[in-house]
Amino acid sequence: MGKFIISSRKNGAYHFNLKAGNGHVILSSESYKSKTACKNGIESVKKNAADNSRFEKITASNGKFYFTLKASNGQVLGTSERYETPSGLENGIESVQTNAAEATIVEE
Repeated sequence: MGKFIISSRKNGAYHFNLKAGNGHVILSSESYKSKTACKNGIESVKKNAADNSRFEKITASNGKFYFTLKASNGQVLGTSERYETPSGLENGIESVQTNAAEATIVEE
């Protein structure tokens, strides 16, 4: 089962990583000004991850592949790691969809 790990940064901001059951980070958030806003971002990931149209597939300038997950208003909720192949990217999206809905929230 996946986990959302909330951590704070030195500047007082918060962010989360969604980790798959094997501990691998599959989605990383932007910074949030408060822990409450960060938790709201997690709830938005849980809601939007089931919708394939919320994932934007991108090819980086170095030729690697990554995706972002966006809310209905277009705001980026999280960004994936870089993948070597398009099939790796597709597996990453599937992992987010599989893990996000039932993932627990852990605060570091």
